[in-house]
Amino acid sequence: MAPLAALALASGLLAACGGDSGTPELTWYINPDSGGQDAVAEECSTDEYTISTQVLPQDANQQRIQLARRLAAGDPEIDLMSIDPPFTAEFAEAGYLAEIPQDLQDTFREQAFESAAVAATWEDKVVVAPFWSNTQVLWYRKSFVEQAGLDMEQPVTWEQIVQAASENDGTVAVQANKYEGYSVWINALIAGAGGQIASDTEQGADAQIDIDSDAGRQAAQVIADLASSDAAPDDLSIAQEGQAAATFGGDRGAFMVNWTYILNGAGYSDEVVDDLGWARYPRSVEGEESRPPYGGIGIGVSEFSDDKDLAVSALECLTSPENQALNAELTGNMPSSEAGYDQPNVQELFPPDLLELFQESLEAAAPRTPSPYWSDISGGIQSTWHPPSGVDEQTPEEAKQFIEDVLQGRSLL
Repeated sequence: MAPLAALALASGLLAACGGDSGTPELTWYINPDSGGQDAVAEECSTDEYTISTQVLPQDANQQRIQLARRLAAGDPEIDLMSIDPPFTAEFAEAGYLAEIPQDLQDTFREQAFESAAVAATWEDKVVVAPFWSNTQVLWYRKSFVEQAGLDMEQPVTWEQIVQAASENDGTVAVQANKYEGYSVWINALIAGAGGQIASDTEQGADAQIDIDSDAGRQAAQVIADLASSDAAPDDLSIAQEGQAAATFGGDRGAFMVNWTYILNGAGYSDEVVDDLGWARYPRSVEGEESRPPYGGIGIGVSEFSDDKDLAVSALECLTSPENQALNAELTGNMPSSEAGYDQPNVQELFPPDLLELFQESLEAAAPRTPSPYWSDISGGIQSTWHPPSGVDEQTPEEAKQFIEDVLQGRSLL
């Protein structure tokens, strides 16, 4: 045992000496993609530090759980992390995120689209650096809308597209499985009707739950109308992004709401691609501007990193317009800033009018309610609004009561 102990001690001392004299390595925990974040990490590695990546699980909730468990334990191995917008406030409120200097906060806020800046802010501070931003548009088959006589040059409502699809043997593809994507749809519908899911969220569990409102009932009506119509896909209650894309590419494909990246991996035939049209996200209410969903990623620095200052300094490079564009080129996850869209490699990704629509939609997008308790709020929504076929005018009231009970510990998800 003594020689083994001596060998272990000697190895430890050599490793420590090597660590002290070598270039620091920042570890960036990333969401899975097709190589964009790896390329950006390489681009931002310098003589002062290098950046390596570790991939988080595919599912956003599993990403949250893995990061939260390690951060709660004060794990110093996490330096940088890609954070889904609904979890930003939770991590900030828990003290897991290192403070970003005011000058960098100002830079990130001024650079980003309004929706991206809102999603990155908690208690008036930018707590993560906006990296990429996603939004949804209304994709449609040009041949179908011509047959249906629908003018897509004008704003359309959910009622109009559901009616057009129902009367002409088409489908309206959405994300309505019991998961976060369903909450995204509900949030966009409510915001488009002039409402919100919650307010005063700085009060934590005592936040005001606003889902039981005229806007909430209008959102419920949209979902109920689609679910009970001939335009509802057979897999409506289990549909996520991929299933919606498959439905849209099928024989009855007519309309789909989905993210900017969906064309990258949908594998559509030339016939479908040639027939593809796009328009602003549907209006919840006639005469009211739509509020498209907001998604994306912000990069945060762990409060427990041994190289916190270096990690904070890396944020500006990681989220520069040039690197936002590099990530977009490789993944289809579009920039969080107008300057990112101005980069030549982004300008080549999509037709000019589609790029303009993406940016217009981001300016109008509705982030999910920033709250440290968003996971509980979203879980309460999913529990009471799913399946879509069960949604009616009573659903918003039931959701409000259940969410309040969950937040106050009277019920479990």
